Amino acid sequence: MKLTKQGYLPRLIDKTIEENLKIFGAISIEGPKWCGKTWTALNHSNSVTYLNNTADNFREKHLAEMDVNLILDKDKPELIDEWQEVPAIWDAVRFQCDQDMQKGKYILTGSSVPVSDKIHHSGAGRICKMKMYTMSLYESGDSSGDVSLKDLFEDKVQNKLVNKVELKRLAELIVRGGWPETVHISVSGAMKIAKSYLEAVLEKDIVEIDGVKRDKIKMEMLLRSLARNESTISSNNVLMKDIDDNVTEEDVTISRNTVTDYLNVLNDLHLIENQNSFMYRIRSRLNVGKNPKRHLVDPSLGCAILNITPEKLMNDLETFGLYFESLCERDLKIYAESIGAKLYHYRENDTGIKVDSIIEIADGEYGAIEIKLGSNKEEEAVASLKRFYKLADVKPKFMCVICGLYDAVIKRPDGIYVLPITALRP
Repeated sequence: MKLTKQGYLPRLIDKTIEENLKIFGAISIEGPKWCGKTWTALNHSNSVTYLNNTADNFREKHLAEMDVNLILDKDKPELIDEWQEVPAIWDAVRFQCDQDMQKGKYILTGSSVPVSDKIHHSGAGRICKMKMYTMSLYESGDSSGDVSLKDLFEDKVQNKLVNKVELKRLAELIVRGGWPETVHISVSGAMKIAKSYLEAVLEKDIVEIDGVKRDKIKMEMLLRSLARNESTISSNNVLMKDIDDNVTEEDVTISRNTVTDYLNVLNDLHLIENQNSFMYRIRSRLNVGKNPKRHLVDPSLGCAILNITPEKLMNDLETFGLYFESLCERDLKIYAESIGAKLYHYRENDTGIKVDSIIEIADGEYGAIEIKLGSNKEEEAVASLKRFYKLADVKPKFMCVICGLYDAVIKRPDGIYVLPITALRP
């Protein structure tokens, strides 16, 4: 009997988990704390071993540290939650999977990357790694799902009217974020949860991840810099300058190394989810940008570190636009990965031609998407897509403008779709 928690909201990753449990001996679900990994894993498990650092779980963690095999004999699939607390579990699970080739024996969940020198085997072919994020609007019930990403690729989308979301509600969705605990509470309560998350990161996680003592103040400054540069293409030098405005030439190397180390820590805690550059199938001698677009894993984290409220967003439309883009690209990444696709962005340094989001499916076909908060920017977005279309050697399968304030799904006479993010699903 599965251990599904009462009130569990189904996630898009559920289907992929079911599929992979039939193919691999074990799966490993990675992602930020509080994104719902444990509840989702319980939905597919018949037993569980908790290894997180609490008094209730001390005995099981102690047993695992003495001999990992003492905790690997429960009903299968067995969930081992926060397995990275005892890294030897990885090799032990891999060994157990080799013994009988039985599928779907273990589900590992982890909210940080363990010290690599304690793991001797990759687990390739035995343990399938999966990435989990916070909830998309479709998963939280805030998108109607009138439009399917798959249907956009297949040109099957019909014109229709959909519910229009007000500006204030969009601001609330950004500040609230996609944390399962915040879906059914007030926005003010959700803001407190996001701030407590960041406090835990600064007080504990940045040290506990590898035992290295780091400067809490500098890490907080880096998080502020990332929040200020959300949805932009900013180099490490920009972040370095934010942390130390008065850095001297002699300190440059030290500061750069510090920023790199701190970014690696945030990445290992699954708090950064940068959007890589799309550089394929474009015939151009121009200077194509290679830097990723900066994203925290959920827009609510940037709002929390900068004390941004829904009211502040509505009074600062430029920041609102950047964080709306972040919200959309969080969802687009989740939707893309649920259908085996990947999310990119495109930018030319010389001409300024750019596309906010590129979704490439497994066969190499791709769609180009521009994101705008207001419908008054529709023509500007369309013009940008058309400039990109002329440049592309292999043309996009579809082009689309996602608008925040829109009450319809339409295919324009020029073939470009326009729709709101609150109508999209995989």
